[in-house]
Amino acid sequence: MGLLFLVGYMGCGKSTLGRRLARRLGVPLIDTDALVERREGASVSDLFRYEGERRFREMEREALEQAMAEQESAVISTGGGLPVWEDNMERMNAVGGTVYLRRSAENIAGRLSPYGRQKRPRLRGLNDEELVAFMREDMAAREPFYARAKLIIDCDALSDDEILERILDRKP
Repeated sequence: MGLLFLVGYMGCGKSTLGRRLARRLGVPLIDTDALVERREGASVSDLFRYEGERRFREMEREALEQAMAEQESAVISTGGGLPVWEDNMERMNAVGGTVYLRRSAENIAGRLSPYGRQKRPRLRGLNDEELVAFMREDMAAREPFYARAKLIIDCDALSDDEILERILDRKP
């Protein structure tokens, strides 16, 4: 099967769908955020806050390289900003399949629990209106990177089962 990377904005379902997809394919799931947290002994939120975005993105890249070096077949769920950093998107496309789970800002905002908002440093303290406005602007800046994925799925009107079937039918 090889490596299959899930990309998209924070809260779009990469980790949740990644778990189900890995189970269906009989391969490991590697979540780059979880890998960074294990390697560094701190939460993504704390790393982002105390080390800064640049150092955090370097840690993500190291985790991505580790995941690619250690696994022949796996589903790799990436952090929302990972595809935007340096040539990460090109690296993923060069070694495996990439799937962009595209959702609207409104859809993601509705999916995020209060805990989900709190654990994401860039969303902390925003009210509903500010959250959607921030996400729209941030997502627009990231879209050109995400859109380089080999498979793009517009997820707003689909169930998780339908999304999984589309990925399995078209394995990029």
